[in-house]
Amino acid sequence: MEPFKLSSSDMAQISASGITADKIQHQLSTIVRGAPYTALVRPCTVGDGIWRLSKDQMDQALYLSETAGADKKKIKFVPASGAATRMFKHQTAAYQRLLSGEPDPPAGDGHADPELFKFMDHCQKFAFYGDLAASLARAGGQLEKFLTERHFLPVLEHLISDKRLDYAALPKGLIKFHAYGTESRTAFEEHLVEGAGYAGTPEGGCAVHFTVSPQHQERIVSFLKQWLPVYENRFKTRFHLSFSTQKSDTDTIAVDMENRPCRLPDGRLLFRPGGHGALIGNLNALEADIVFIKNIDNVAHERYLPEIVKWKKTLCGLLIEIKRQVFYFLEQLHGQPPHDEVIKKAALFVQKTISRELPVSFDADTLESKRQVLINLLNRPLRVCGMVPNAGDPGGGPFWTRDLKGETSLQIVETSQIDTRNPQQRAIANGATHFNPVDLVCGIKNWRNEPFDLSRYVDEEAVFIASKTEGGRPIKALELPGLWNGAMAFWNTVFVEVPPITFNPVKEVTDLLKKGHQPED
Repeated sequence: MEPFKLSSSDMAQISASGITADKIQHQLSTIVRGAPYTALVRPCTVGDGIWRLSKDQMDQALYLSETAGADKKKIKFVPASGAATRMFKHQTAAYQRLLSGEPDPPAGDGHADPELFKFMDHCQKFAFYGDLAASLARAGGQLEKFLTERHFLPVLEHLISDKRLDYAALPKGLIKFHAYGTESRTAFEEHLVEGAGYAGTPEGGCAVHFTVSPQHQERIVSFLKQWLPVYENRFKTRFHLSFSTQKSDTDTIAVDMENRPCRLPDGRLLFRPGGHGALIGNLNALEADIVFIKNIDNVAHERYLPEIVKWKKTLCGLLIEIKRQVFYFLEQLHGQPPHDEVIKKAALFVQKTISRELPVSFDADTLESKRQVLINLLNRPLRVCGMVPNAGDPGGGPFWTRDLKGETSLQIVETSQIDTRNPQQRAIANGATHFNPVDLVCGIKNWRNEPFDLSRYVDEEAVFIASKTEGGRPIKALELPGLWNGAMAFWNTVFVEVPPITFNPVKEVTDLLKKGHQPED
């Protein structure tokens, strides 16, 4: 496409954001061209890309986590910048309808929103029920009476209105997820509780890093500072919390449906956050041997904590064991001259353990060429990813993929990256047996104990083009390669089957009614 003509004011705005004009032109051409699809080879299954650990393997991994892991600097990394807008989308839509005077159809009517009635019928089971009742009481109302009489407008007003609880606008991490008798915990608090079980530091503390939105950072920090002493006393640990935001230079330009750059009412270009893939820079800035990654909404009630901690430690121990083997081979391969026996063992390890494909010419190459190939394949960041059996959840999954060079690798692939119009690709996608819960344990230092530059292992072309709205108009927004998708495309990867109880996402508020979030069955 012809380069888009940028005005002097556009250039000033771009420069102030730390973005270059060349990057903007590349983003615009990418949107016009369309995001490339990932070429699926086959779904990963148990025994073919996914490990199913035996009891002995689990015991060994747990032992390594408790022993060798004790000396490692660990940190829990939690992407937490999202607001609860989607979580309360049904309640917000119903509130707007009722405000406009449109009555809600009775339960059972074909036009009624079942999610709304599910929310109302089980309202007392939500950990924030007391806050909602208190808000109504201050205004002279009775929550229980309104629910019984199906008088939903005041209930939704106190839940959604920015003059009341304003829950849909809160960071998702500040929503109360779980009840414990007269107490309740937000998602932020639950991540502290969970992290205390496996993210311990050699000094005896627990390190947790949250990525947050700039407009909410002060409120989040203030909230956690208030509750930190409670959890430090309860779990006999010292929490080391840190925070970061997506950098403005990772924002991407938005366009209208004709691929023309969108503008704000004052004429400035419209930029949007680049998605969770922008967080690879935040991850790169951490000083740690091992990083646990888990989304803000994926926490469970504490009664499930022992099982969840056990599996986190298992993944950690497995990472430690694989890194030991990687480092051993790298030490041997950097010795001179290369030994044929070491080459053979390292090649087998690359193929069987980290599922990397060797070049077709590998067997005929010289020992020196083989050594360089193996060093290149081994000396990369490593991630061990939990995968849950597929239960129909929307989202990404583990696949064998082929890149433009014809090389196959293990990747986490989102539905939007798959050409579902292609019958063969659609059939492969439909054959997926496992789902990505975003449950990663990462090794981000090399065999010399130096941090990797994670930006070197990003597939820059693995972008997303998302459909959004701005001021009521449809727009298209470019999102950077996802954190656990294209941003980690050239990492070494191991997929491990984990039980469903380790995956408890809250995409809609009624997900909090599921087993993993309730105090009893």
